[in-house]
Amino acid sequence: MIRIICVGKIKEKYLEDAILEYEKRIGKYCKLEIIEVRDENFDESKTLLKERDSIMKYVQDKDYIITMEIDGNQISSEEFAKKIDSIQSTNSNITFIIGGSYGLHPDIKALSNYKLSFSKMTFPHQLFRVILLEQIYRAFKINNNETYHK
Repeated sequence: MIRIICVGKIKEKYLEDAILEYEKRIGKYCKLEIIEVRDENFDESKTLLKERDSIMKYVQDKDYIITMEIDGNQISSEEFAKKIDSIQSTNSNITFIIGGSYGLHPDIKALSNYKLSFSKMTFPHQLFRVILLEQIYRAFKINNNETYHK
């Protein structure tokens, strides 16, 4: 199972449509669960604490946790596919965590088994969810030797 825990709700219809499409595509390969937690609007430290508490309600001890962090490892799609394949051979649950506008609380980062970055650039977390889903789908296509546009 792949779980994505993300801060914030999707507000734009076009992003909802893209997410639904990738959920459907990924569903052919594994169970997928997307959990949205409320994005808080306080000062940075209080926001990070409240978002941490909301995220932690969904983190399980058996999860392999991948945190999405701007300073994380940058890898190719092929390397990402190998990483997913390797994790799935030993862990039944992969949990991706996408933070809010202030990122992730240090306690969440400390739980991470792997810190991943798709770029040094900053993306809106709503759009980033679509990007992550596309890369997960691409990883399954690569791992199953199926064609997919390059």
